[in-house]
Amino acid sequence: GNMLDRFARIVNLSNDPSPGYNIEQMAEKGQRFLELPYAVKGMDVSFAGILTAAEALATEHLSRGTAAVADLCYTLQETVFAMLVEVTERAMAHCNANEVLIVGGVGCNERLQEMMQTLVADRGGKMYGMDDRYCIDNGAMIAHTGLLMYRSGYRMPLEDAFCTQRFRTDE
Repeated sequence: GNMLDRFARIVNLSNDPSPGYNIEQMAEKGQRFLELPYAVKGMDVSFAGILTAAEALATEHLSRGTAAVADLCYTLQETVFAMLVEVTERAMAHCNANEVLIVGGVGCNERLQEMMQTLVADRGGKMYGMDDRYCIDNGAMIAHTGLLMYRSGYRMPLEDAFCTQRFRTDE
């Protein structure tokens, strides 16, 4: 999610309603796939090099008019999601699992859900997508963390609790 947010800023996409959603909408209009690094080692992925390469592609192609923002979004989305699907398949095989639950802001992306559904169906399993209302900013994981903290005895007075909507780590 952070990598997509940062890429959206590189190509000047709005933060409203969310950078990932705007990338998804642009990617649907993309017609050209450009090559980006594919960084999967075992079950580890690295997005830092991909972001750097995507920024270089954006600088090169947008300044020359040889690719559109939609093409860059399409390229980035397809590459990164293919990486996520690959490591998910590996994890499913390793754990002998046949179910996948997608959560988090990126989990709202319909293309990721489609790619993951294809993988899981090919393995005879089921893919579950969390209701979008609970995906933004990883709401389901934050709520679960809060539940675990509560169960372990951690308490915080309500007046001391706060959240920062759309918190950006780069500001």
